[in-house]
Amino acid sequence: MLKYTKDKMKISITHRLFLSILTATCIAILCIFFIMQWSIDRGFIQYLKTLDQAVLERASERLIQSYTEHGNWNFLRDNPRFWIMQMMAERPDDRDASKRLHEPEHDRQGPPLPSQPGISHRPRIRFILLDAERKALLGNPADAEDANFRPLLHDGKTIGYVGLLSPKHFLSPPQLQFLKQQKASLILAAIGIVLVVAIFSLPLAHHLVMPIKAMAAATHALASGRYSSRVPVATSDELGQLARDFNAMAFTLEQNDKARRQWVADISHELRTPLSVLRGEIEALLEGIRKTTPETITSLHAEVLRLHRLVEDLYQLSLADLGTLSYRKEDLNLAYILKESIESHHADFTLKGITLTEDIAQGLETKVFADRQRLSQLFGNLLDNSLRYTDAGGKLDVRLSCNKGQAVIDFEDSAPGVPESELEKIFDRLYRVEESRSRASGGAGLGLAICKNIVEAHAGMISAHPSPFGGLMVKVTIPVSRGCS
Repeated sequence: MLKYTKDKMKISITHRLFLSILTATCIAILCIFFIMQWSIDRGFIQYLKTLDQAVLERASERLIQSYTEHGNWNFLRDNPRFWIMQMMAERPDDRDASKRLHEPEHDRQGPPLPSQPGISHRPRIRFILLDAERKALLGNPADAEDANFRPLLHDGKTIGYVGLLSPKHFLSPPQLQFLKQQKASLILAAIGIVLVVAIFSLPLAHHLVMPIKAMAAATHALASGRYSSRVPVATSDELGQLARDFNAMAFTLEQNDKARRQWVADISHELRTPLSVLRGEIEALLEGIRKTTPETITSLHAEVLRLHRLVEDLYQLSLADLGTLSYRKEDLNLAYILKESIESHHADFTLKGITLTEDIAQGLETKVFADRQRLSQLFGNLLDNSLRYTDAGGKLDVRLSCNKGQAVIDFEDSAPGVPESELEKIFDRLYRVEESRSRASGGAGLGLAICKNIVEAHAGMISAHPSPFGGLMVKVTIPVSRGCS
């Protein structure tokens, strides 16, 4: 549809496609028309030239016979018109032979013929006759270049040349009418084809543009926030692939929007819990229900620390999402940093009755190009995760090994374990396998998400598997800069 916006005409893609098809068809038809016209003209002239060969053959025989009888060409000079009529008689199959063999005076002129009673103009003949020295006996010598000559031989000696001018300059009215009818038929056929194409190309263009219109409508809906918008995939061509890619993009946006909403709801819930505890305890102090004692202050301080950890974790994740989380990488001894983190947590594991063992002998010389602070944060979060969720009396085994240029760190703890269906989700933000137990343990479900960001920032991988001790095994792989074969 034509639309007018700001005094400028906008043509819809349907009409542009329609005009493109129509234009291409018109160009093709014009090319075919001119080629066919040229072919018909050329073929018709070639046909006339083929007939002229037979005329020349008979004319040659008659001229040689006459030359033999007279011994020279003087008989032509004495009565040229008689011999012209004799030449014209060589086309008995053509009622208009005289018209084909000569034309009115306004065309190119040959030598004037003697005046005859009743003739108001001097005819121009198609025949050209030259003697042995190529001097004109009949016809205009200026037309010799356009003639097809045949030598006249008598007793093995060339006595002259006879030729016919090209028939394209001497077409008779019936022949001209035939060519005119052919051209008219081509024009009518071309017009008919254009009309047929015009009739069918508009609905065809509309059909081809329908998927694009559906895509445009779905894109507009997507831009408006309706992420459930989808387009039907009706073909397997480029438009079908575009529709599939659009649906995949819409699905991703829909999932991201749901995740964002869930993220906001989870953050609100996590912040509300410590704030509610703080508010309740402070109100109890203000109302005199509870007295200010060291235990009360310790409880308030614990809730503040919990809130601080949550806010700090959220801040770290936001920095990672924005790509502004700073990393100061250098060559580091991975075993030393891991050993340092284990020793700093040893007392906490002992206090809870969890046995903490390590096996890092295989990677003592392993060097990695990494950020010291982020690696300490990574190992600290993984140790805290096992400390928080492993039952008292359990165990945690930490191993460091090297395999094909990769440092491999395994954290294997004892029960409780994680269902295999939940293993891929534990690195999602604010995810807990059992929310009541996690909240009681003080976890907000952000530690492992931060670990995943840190590992990926070091071009590594982190994954979760069932532990042989009945708990969870977290495997971390980081590329080694040196010290690993």
